Amino acid sequence: MIDRPELGLTQHHPVMLDEVLELLRCEPGGIYVDATIGLGGHARAILEKIGPAGTLIGLDRDRESLEQARQTLGSFSSTIRLYHENFKNIPLVLNNLSVPPLDGILADLGVSSYQLLTPERGFSFRAEGMLDMRMDRSQRQTAADLVNELPEEELAGLIYRYGDERFSRRIAAAIVRAREKGRITRSSQLAEIVSRAVKARPDSGIHPATRTFQALRIAVNQELEGLANFVTEAVSFLRPGGRIVLISFHSLEDRIVKQTLRMLAGQCICGRPGDLCTCPRRILATILTNRPMRPSRAELEANPRARSARLRAAERVEASTGSF
Repeated sequence: MIDRPELGLTQHHPVMLDEVLELLRCEPGGIYVDATIGLGGHARAILEKIGPAGTLIGLDRDRESLEQARQTLGSFSSTIRLYHENFKNIPLVLNNLSVPPLDGILADLGVSSYQLLTPERGFSFRAEGMLDMRMDRSQRQTAADLVNELPEEELAGLIYRYGDERFSRRIAAAIVRAREKGRITRSSQLAEIVSRAVKARPDSGIHPATRTFQALRIAVNQELEGLANFVTEAVSFLRPGGRIVLISFHSLEDRIVKQTLRMLAGQCICGRPGDLCTCPRRILATILTNRPMRPSRAELEANPRARSARLRAAERVEASTGSF
């Protein structure tokens, strides 16, 4: 864990850890992938379960988080392999490794506490930092680029589509007026602009800039693009009986995960009548969570940031054409 007590980063809480371990069924000697290893909280628990005969392959697009995980998981160096890579590129990593079909894959799709609470990363509207929001700081486009360069209509569409913000047009107009006076470069600047444009309801408990910041973060990191392909490709690397566990933190992400798992389970996702349905009939997985699992009350008391987490899981089966 990165020791930043001034930011509240003295303790790391991997989200829904007990549920993850139960669903992954980690066994000694097993081969697992943590596709978003972050600070290594889930990874440590998996490594302890699989023992020295097992293998954990860890990926993360955030080089700083990956290096921290490398340090904190140093005692497991003979069991873990770490790669600076976007989780969506899992085929690229696995195809270059001599590993048999996997026993399990985990992807925690959320932003880490380290990213949120480190001001210079620019993820939080509560912090005084540059308007950045890149999970991978080697990429070029930042949130400031979008805020300062997108046409007003595009900006409003982005905020509405990814933030479900009903005042998106008002916010976009306020941003455009503000940037005419000078480039918007800091998180606090943007938060103030949005707050002036949209007054918070006293009883809402939600900062008026929350949805705008979410939308920009999703856009900057292209969080939804390729997510369905990732889930499909990840399942193809599992052995029959192997499991995939996915934790999402907003409804757009969860909807993609849900629909993709349903497709892999041979279910209809198009909503058309049976004779018009064109959904694939091949069954590759069995869904283990009919509804998304949510954090327990005890976990939420210990870690309020987990409140929006939704966990879904599936198990790989032998390929079948199904019966419809």
